[in-house]
Formats: sequence, structure tokens, C-alpha cells
Amino acid sequence: MINLSKSLNVTSISWDVNKESNPCLWKGVSCKPPSNSSVIQISLSWVSLSSSDFLPLVCQIESLQILDVSGNRLSKIPSSFLSDCGKLDELKLLNFSYNNLEGSLPVFVGFAGLECLDLSHNKLDGTIDLELDGLVGLKSLNLSLNHFTGSVPTRLGKSKVLKELKLCKNMFHGIIPVEVMGYRNLTLIDFSVNNISGSVPDRIGELSKLEVLILSSNDLSGEIPQSLSDITSLTRFAANSNKFNGSIPAGITKHLRNLNLGYNTLSGSIPSELLSPLNLQTLDLSNNRLNGSIPAGITKHLRNLDLSYNSLSGSISSDLLSPLNLQTVDLSNNGLSGSTPTALSPSLVRLRLGSNSLDYVIPTAAIATLQNLIYLELENNTLTGLISPELFSCQSLELLNLAQNQLSGSLPVELGNLSHLQVLKLQFNKLAGEIPIQITQLSNLSILNISWNSLNGSIPPSVASLNNLINMNLQGNNLNGSIPENIGSMTSLMELQLGENHLSGDIPSMPTTLQIALNLSSNLFEGHIPVTLAKLTGLEILDLLNNKFSGEIPTFFGQLGALTQLILSNNQLSGEIPKFGSWVFVNTSGNERLTNSTTPSTAHVKKKGKPIALTIVLWAVAAAAFAVGGTAILLYHY
Repeated sequence: MINLSKSLNVTSISWDVNKESNPCLWKGVSCKPPSNSSVIQISLSWVSLSSSDFLPLVCQIESLQILDVSGNRLSKIPSSFLSDCGKLDELKLLNFSYNNLEGSLPVFVGFAGLECLDLSHNKLDGTIDLELDGLVGLKSLNLSLNHFTGSVPTRLGKSKVLKELKLCKNMFHGIIPVEVMGYRNLTLIDFSVNNISGSVPDRIGELSKLEVLILSSNDLSGEIPQSLSDITSLTRFAANSNKFNGSIPAGITKHLRNLNLGYNTLSGSIPSELLSPLNLQTLDLSNNRLNGSIPAGITKHLRNLDLSYNSLSGSISSDLLSPLNLQTVDLSNNGLSGSTPTALSPSLVRLRLGSNSLDYVIPTAAIATLQNLIYLELENNTLTGLISPELFSCQSLELLNLAQNQLSGSLPVELGNLSHLQVLKLQFNKLAGEIPIQITQLSNLSILNISWNSLNGSIPPSVASLNNLINMNLQGNNLNGSIPENIGSMTSLMELQLGENHLSGDIPSMPTTLQIALNLSSNLFEGHIPVTLAKLTGLEILDLLNNKFSGEIPTFFGQLGALTQLILSNNQLSGEIPKFGSWVFVNTSGNERLTNSTTPSTAHVKKKGKPIALTIVLWAVAAAAFAVGGTAILLYHY
């Protein structure tokens, strides 16, 4: 240990024999209890080591059992380390993960007691043949996140006691070798994110101790082996993002807790017993070619259900919300038909039934039981009738999306009870009446979209109290009166859509945070374009189409450096059109008194900076990300 401390020049570990003569008290060193007479573990992880010269000195510690040098900048393992440490019969664990190791996999000779080898998160490449075959006691091997090629290795210890095999995120290709099934002690296999093809050997059912099988993101095809349902220890199976076809094997969820078969080409109906096992927690069958109806019995503690983008029709059954242990079900983007299933649970957190043909709203007596519901998405159906007041008993709601239906009646004042609500989307319905001031009590609201309804009355001045609002869309209603004077105090607002209404009066100072768009088109505004718009230096799109603005086009528009679209058509503007940069799309058509135009009235010109479409897409992605941001509950790797 003295020689080792001299060879290491790392201040963060402070191995100084002059300050502490007992190495067992050094940081990262553990000794054998109770006498602390011999060193059994050295941990030098994440201490910025770049030289491997010290490694052979480690092999002088005959009692060493664990060496952890992960999270450094080591680029090689010296051959002298492999030869000398190979003689240490007590050495059980080597961790070289998260380094910069390059070249081919070293040959491990000796290492009779080595049980765990972790070389993940490096830059090792080439094929693997006999380099690990001498490791007679190897139980855990992690070669993930390297650049290995060739076929999946099969010589992984002569005694075949291997329990964990992690090869994900490499470039292995070819088939899954049947020789792997000879390692009967395997509890975990992770072959995800490679280029492995062919079918899964049916003999995989012989791995009677297997608990986790991850085959995601490869090029595997054929049918999913029926023999998987015979492995009583298997709790997680992920085979998403492959080319599996055929039907879902019967009984596959008998013992599973997590099943992900999304993004394949599976067909046929969902087996009737698939959703019945009480231990099943997450199920993803999305983006396949499944058809038929959804089997009854979606279990007791269901937390997430996604049935969007199918062909479901009819009403949502009243016993849809009655209990069964499933936490996540994703059956979206298939060809499922019929009515929705008849058993969900009060522990439901996320429910998506969007883009189907449902024509009746959730039964009021049942919806009130969903006290844990956070996300409710029923958009793009044919729901009719009033928005049920019982919906607002769901005090945990953060996202409510009922857009693109045929809902009628007024906006319920009970919306104000949803104090956690962050996203409210009710656009493209038949809602009427005034905007209730109770909506302005939703202090956490960041997205408000009640556009394209038949709302009337004025915009409540108290809307300015929504300090977290990023996007407000009131377009396409029958709103009248003026824009609230205090709207400029909404310091988070990035997009404001007020077009297609009957608004009039003076345009107040707008929030300087407006960046995506300000749309005042097709209203009754008149007079000069207000000079206060000059403060919107980050604005990309300004739409004043179809109003009665008069006077000259302000020259300050030319100083709005972020501006990419300026729509002034169909007003009563006059005078000379100012010069604009070539990146700005300007439309001034329908203003008969504009003269000496130096800018074409509808120019399709080159862009500067981010394209407009990209900006809008980025905003849409951000909003969508928010809408599912809390669903980390339901997503698991691969």
C-alpha cells in the first residue's frame, strides 16, 4: 500500500502515510474485519485518474477482493496487471466502467475467484472469442456501451455459473446463439440496442431462473416463443422496437410484472387472460397491428391506461373505473375496436382514450372516484353533452384534455377547484357562455386553450393573475370588449392567440416575454398600430390581419430582430412600406393606400436564425413533453 500511495498523485483521496500510517483508514480503502489486518477493497472511482501505471502495484495486495476504478480516464489495462492480478485467488470484483478503455477486449487468464467483471461505458471494440473463457467463477458480466462487433459471445466461463449478462448498446449482430441457453443460472439477459437478428430460440424457456429479459431495439423477427410463459421467475420482458410478428403468446403475463412489446408487427387479438394476473404492473402493446376488442379485467391498482389512436367506439362503461394491480397499460396505435374495457381502478393516475370514436362522456358517478388521476386525455372523439361537474372532484388533475369533441354548454365554474391544473385544453368543441373568472384562480396553469368554441363576453381582467401561463389561446370565439389593460403583467406569457373574435378598443402594452406569436387578427381594432409593440423584441410572428388599422406602418417593426412573419393584410394602412430584412415574411395585401412598396406584399424570402416552422414545432414538443412529463412512472428503459 505504501508503494501504491506513492504512485498515485490524486489530491482527492489524500493517501499520505505521513498523516495516517494505517492504510485501513484511508479514503476508499476497506480492510477485513474485525482485526483490520488486511486490505480487501480499494475504491478509486471518479477521482480523475488518467494513468494506468499504478494498476500493477494493486496486484501486490494478496488479500484484495474488490477493485473499483470506475469513472476515471483510464485508456488501457496493462498486461502486467492482467498477469499479476490473475494470480490473486481472492479477487472477486473488477470494475473498470466509465473510463476510456480502447482496443480489443483483454485476455483474462487466471482470476480463479473473479465473480463480477464490469467494463461497461468504455470504447472497447472488435469481436469477442476466448478472452473470458478462463473465468471459471464469473457470475456477472457487463460489457454494455462499448463498440463490440461480431456475434454474441458464448464462451463466458467454463463452469457456466454466469447469472447476469449485459451486452446492450454495442454493435453485435447475427442471431441469439443457442449456446447461451447452456448457462442455466442466468437471471438477467440484456441484449438491447444492438443489430441482432433472427428469431429467439424456443429453448430460452430452459432458463428456469431467468428474471429479466431485455431484447429491445434490435432486428429480431419471428414469433415470440411460447416457452417464455413457462419461466415462473420471469418478472420483466422487453422486446419492443423489433420486427416480431404473429400473435401474443397465451399465458405470457402469468408471472410477469412488466411487459413491453410495443413497436413490432404483432397481430391478432389480445389474449383474454393477458390482463388478469394480479402481479402485472406495466403493459405496452402500442404500435402493433392488434385488432379485436379489449378483454375485460384490467387489474386492481391500474395507474396508467393509454388506448388512444384505435377504433374504439360507443360509450365508456360505468364499471370501467372499478378495481383490479396493473399500473400502466399502453395499447395505443393498434386497430382495436368495440367499447372500452370494463375494469379500471381508483388508483388510476393517467388515462388516455384520445383519437377514437367514443361518443359518450365518462359516467359521472364513476369519475368522482378517481382521486389520484393526474392526466386525463379524451381528445379527438365524438363526446357530446355537458362537461360533468363530477370531473372536478379529481383534485389531483394536472392535465385535462377534452379537445376536438362535441361538448356543449358553458365552462363549469368548478374548473376553479382544480388547483393543481397546469394544462387545460378544450378547443374545438361547442362550448358557449362567458369565460368564468374561476379559471383565473388556477395559479399553476401554464397552457390554456379554449379556442374555436362559441364563448362570448369579455376577457376577465383577472386573467392577468395567471403568472405561470406560457400559452393562452382564445382564438375563434365570439369574445368582445377590449383586451385587459393589465395583460402586460403576465411575465411568463410566450404566445397569445386572440384572433377571430370581436375584440375592440385600445391595444394595451403586451408582455415583453411574448416570443412565439401575437395574433390579433380578424377583430375590430382600429386606429394607429400602437408604439408599445416596439417592446416585443423577441417576437417571431405578429398577425394583425383583417382589422381597421390605419396610418403608416411603424418603422420600429424593422428593429424587431426576432421577427420572421408580419401579417398586416386587409387593413386601412397608408404611406410607404418600410424596408425589412430578407428573413422577414411580410404580407401587406388588401391595404389600397400603401404606396412605393420596397417590400413585396407577399414575399417568400430567406430566413434568418430558426425557421418559423421549427420554432412552432419546438413549442409543440415542449407542450407535449410537459403533457407527459410526469409519466416517468410508466416508462421504463427498453
